[in-house]
Amino acid sequence: MTKADVISEISEKTGIDKLDVQASVEAFFSVVKTSMADGENIYVRGFGSFVNKKRAKKIARNISKNTAIVIEEHYVPSFKPSKIFIEKIKKNVTSSY
Repeated sequence: MTKADVISEISEKTGIDKLDVQASVEAFFSVVKTSMADGENIYVRGFGSFVNKKRAKKIARNISKNTAIVIEEHYVPSFKPSKIFIEKIKKNVTSSY
């Protein structure tokens, strides 16, 4: 499902114009990106948390050149779904195996 699909579905379910829904969705993503870039975590009750995870400094190897590379401590964005979200997925997703 793409962002356009999400916008269309929200528009159909709420009756709100697609352009208004698109503006809201874009604004949400902008707030999430800006807040996380500023070091703030975002918690959405019943959905999940957008958090910055700290990655420790480590030494990596470039196998083709046989050299060591130092990767400094850094942060990466992460999403942790809520327990309610996880349970809903477990109950509704059918296995394709």
